[in-house]
Amino acid sequence: MTIHYHRGDLPAGVDFGSSVAVDTETMGLSLVRDRLCVVQLSSGDGTAHVVQVGGALGYDCPNLKALLADPGVTKIFHYARFDVAQIKRHFGIDATPVYCTKIASRLTRTNTDRHSLKSLCLDLLGLDLSKDQQSSDWGAESLDEAQLRYAASDVLYLHRLKDLLDGLLAREGRADIAQACFDFLPTRAALDLADWGEVDIFSH
Repeated sequence: MTIHYHRGDLPAGVDFGSSVAVDTETMGLSLVRDRLCVVQLSSGDGTAHVVQVGGALGYDCPNLKALLADPGVTKIFHYARFDVAQIKRHFGIDATPVYCTKIASRLTRTNTDRHSLKSLCLDLLGLDLSKDQQSSDWGAESLDEAQLRYAASDVLYLHRLKDLLDGLLAREGRADIAQACFDFLPTRAALDLADWGEVDIFSH
């Protein structure tokens, strides 16, 4: 594992190819109350870039925003609904196109109710991710080594998971409906930000 820690923005010239694994860390799970603190990225090669934002650093991050908004780069998330909403709220951009490993897991691994990133890594890759830093203070002035390693671990394996889940989607004949779900995610995030998060607008 190689970790590059950046404050304020992603450096210019970092090439992630046609797909980048993305995750965010926030002060909490409220889209209204809690601010975005960290964006971590990986091309799946064992290297992670951890970008600290917000607070005194602000959200004027032209290189990071350009990458997240690039239509030629697929953004791979786990539970993209939350991350896409946070990115929209703080950066004012739609992070598209999107792939969500949680949605892919729910559509294919119907034999289990274990769809967390930790469960996916354990079940599909045989890796036991530590979640010790999940509730640490991501708004600290600087991140410590334990936080950096935790943040990196959340993106290092998403490419491998995507490859395996793509195989399951094809096997179960659900690739098309998965893609439709992925395409809908920016709209789902917009509904969450507009306070429609707990309302099923498709119900009778």
